[in-house]
Amino acid sequence: MNLKRSNEAMINDKRKGLGRGLDSLLPGRSAPTPSPESSPLSAGNQQEVPVDLIDPNPYQTRRRIDEVALSELTESVRVSGVLQPVVLRPGQHGRFQLVAGERRWLASKRAGKAAVPAVIRQISNEQAMEITIIENLQREDLNPVEQARAFERLSREFGLTQEQIAARTGKDRASIANFIRLLKLPEALQEALELGTISFGHGKVLLSLVGFPEHLERAAREVIQKQLSVRQTEELISKLLNPEPADQKPEQPVQLLDPNVREAQRSLERALGVKVEIQDRKGKGKIVLKYGSLEDFDRILDALAAR
Repeated sequence: MNLKRSNEAMINDKRKGLGRGLDSLLPGRSAPTPSPESSPLSAGNQQEVPVDLIDPNPYQTRRRIDEVALSELTESVRVSGVLQPVVLRPGQHGRFQLVAGERRWLASKRAGKAAVPAVIRQISNEQAMEITIIENLQREDLNPVEQARAFERLSREFGLTQEQIAARTGKDRASIANFIRLLKLPEALQEALELGTISFGHGKVLLSLVGFPEHLERAAREVIQKQLSVRQTEELISKLLNPEPADQKPEQPVQLLDPNVREAQRSLERALGVKVEIQDRKGKGKIVLKYGSLEDFDRILDALAAR
């Protein structure tokens, strides 16, 4: 699939309530002056650590760094130094592993600094990854796919449930589930999400076509080439999943759907990732869920059971 970058801005929700309980791990702007009795691992102890003794964070979820922003930060570090220390944890053979502050560390190296101010903590693997994710979320540094991979990794490597991930990151459980589902999209579409060619909203809507590869490719191509909005994408998918019969009689009356019912139908489609049909007549009717695979069927059952 040939996906070209467009100027459409990525849709990101404001993050609230992030980093609860991490104040003891992440340093503030002003670090306390260490006392002579403090050991290198004492809480609040700041010291200069050679940049060459620091190894990258293996749990870093951000794959793309804005080179322009990094160049600006490098110039600032060259002139004014690093104003906020990075967070490290002890590594092997006298080395240290980066936990938070990747860009400050990279900027220090580029600026030719021999050392960088750092706070050293005894931090578990799970804490290291959690801090990395929350730091990036707070600064809105992660694109939707990077967030999805981060949440999936917390679940896979540390056995955290979606409810636990939600509690630790300040997001609701449904959002966590929606992000992780993005990883079911083809690689080409995941790349489009990473580049900002399509938004998180587009990705959620396109998930309803995962069981229909030909429809998905056609819809993605139209969304990108025509720069369709999320609402236009929903309408396109509805037409692909429910084409009008070729033998339909022109004189057959078309039943108009109440706007409130239509909005409820679209909300269910976004939440469940499958085609939904609401048949309503004066407050009575039925809801029809159309799934294209057993995976869709299982997901519907899980979603309904969660409620």
